[in-house]
Amino acid sequence: MLDTMVDDLAGVSASFVEQLYGRYKSDPASVEPSWQRYFQGLEQTAAAVKSGPSWARSNWPLPMTDALTAGLDPLQMQLDPKPAKGDKPAPTAAPAAGVSAEDVRRAADDSLRAMLLIRLYRVRGHLEAQLDPLGLAQRPHHPELDPATHGFGPGDMDRPIYLGGALGLQTGTVRQIVEIVRRNYCGHVGVEYMHIGDRDERLWIQNRVEGVEKDVEFSPEGKIAILKKVIETESFEKFLARKFVGTKRFGLDGGESMVPALEAIIKVGGAMGVQEIVIGMPHRGRLNVLTNVMQKPYRQLFHEFAGGSSNPDDVGGSGDVKYHLGTSTDRGFDGNMVHLSLCPNPSHLEAVNPVALGRVRAKQTQRGDLERTQVLPLLLHGDAAFAGQGIVMECFAFSGIGGYNTGGTIHFVVNNQVGFTTSPQYARSSPYPSDIAKMVQAPIFHVNGDDPEAVVFATKLATEFRQTFKRDVVVDMWCYRRFGHNESDEPAFTQPIMYKAIRNHPFVSTLYAERLKAQGVVSDEQVKEIESQYIATLDAEFETARAYKPNKADWFEGRWSGLSSPPRTSPIAARPRPASLSTPCARSARC
Repeated sequence: MLDTMVDDLAGVSASFVEQLYGRYKSDPASVEPSWQRYFQGLEQTAAAVKSGPSWARSNWPLPMTDALTAGLDPLQMQLDPKPAKGDKPAPTAAPAAGVSAEDVRRAADDSLRAMLLIRLYRVRGHLEAQLDPLGLAQRPHHPELDPATHGFGPGDMDRPIYLGGALGLQTGTVRQIVEIVRRNYCGHVGVEYMHIGDRDERLWIQNRVEGVEKDVEFSPEGKIAILKKVIETESFEKFLARKFVGTKRFGLDGGESMVPALEAIIKVGGAMGVQEIVIGMPHRGRLNVLTNVMQKPYRQLFHEFAGGSSNPDDVGGSGDVKYHLGTSTDRGFDGNMVHLSLCPNPSHLEAVNPVALGRVRAKQTQRGDLERTQVLPLLLHGDAAFAGQGIVMECFAFSGIGGYNTGGTIHFVVNNQVGFTTSPQYARSSPYPSDIAKMVQAPIFHVNGDDPEAVVFATKLATEFRQTFKRDVVVDMWCYRRFGHNESDEPAFTQPIMYKAIRNHPFVSTLYAERLKAQGVVSDEQVKEIESQYIATLDAEFETARAYKPNKADWFEGRWSGLSSPPRTSPIAARPRPASLSTPCARSARC
């Protein structure tokens, strides 16, 4: 339990620790075992470092020679009240051999200051995380993350400090501490979780992101699988742009890391008991999700792009646009089969959120899923919609109410850093679009979309958190929109600086492929082969689409099997009309 105790030392009075140490020296059994181990570690550290910190005062601590000085520390007075007349003063403990009480006090001061520095990285580290792929977002240095703010000067960076298990270290230097916490909290993943009131939830996240060996790491096979999905996602968008020039598709261009992230949710969720996932999402990237996640046949989508119907001839429909359509399918990973349902979009896109949540609640009721672990809601959002649509806040407000609770939703924000034409600083008052999620103390994982491994890692953590604690969680993927709101827009009119940077910015697949080549995971030939094989598949499907005809309506399958569309002419409509009602409307006084 020492790690947990030391984790809470930030902000503790040094005088309080000093008083406890005095009691410990008098009688070690008078303090809790965790404090005993802590003081033992301090004495060992103090014995190793005799010089003291650069900020130490030669005349400290001041002697408490009068009631006024002693009264400045009420806690000390409570712990060590003045003895009554006739009482013998408590014996003063002799310091350990070679270690003075002043040495221990300085070591305790070092330890407390170091723990406060670690805590502030947990709270504020995300403010210096490297999240923007374009490098345009202003992320100034935060003074509370500077060791100098906590009294550590250049001469203190390499002095051993007792940490008692924090960061996985018993003893570490300030230089080591800063290196570890910056890698944990200021890299391509920024974590906001210290606003959570539940201690178990905070420690769960902390234990997974903080420490010496908590870097984002995948096996070579996992890296190649992620690269393959990124290449397929990007190649699909480029293929549509070549074959259907000028057609709106609301492409995922710039946010390709979303697709391997969604597959990670399916894989991890399936391993943790999820049997169904209901997805609600906007236009952006829907065609890619339909094909590369939901496995809708490419030929069917190409048929719809060419003007063909999405329904069989004997099934009526609204003739909705391609990027509004939904579908369902089954995906299997590692022997776990998960049923996926993508909700069709209403005209007011964010209205799909409560629709998806209602479907999840109904499916949980049908399954008798009282623990709410078998059916998972997954909502995708744009950054402007997540911050600006009131219905998002309403869904959060209902998330913990018994009659509406679905066991937690995974919210995945495709943060393009621009709304229709508006930059974030002119669209909202909060630093992040995800700040609305703090109203229910949901953890938030900010992640750089140019790092597919980091995005997959964040969604994996989010899925595990949801399945463990049954609460909402947010992944905020910072990326960009390579083209305009749709492909016929010219975004440089309203965002000239951003789109100049985008034009010169490499594609996600290029950046990740170069990274894996440098690691020796793949060769240039392997990358070209992955791309060429996938494009060959798209070309073959494109040719097949010329003769494609839809032969079924997938919404009459599964639970809805046995149902069909009503006949075109109902029995009532087929009856002869009375003569009194056959008068043309133009001649009737009742019309």
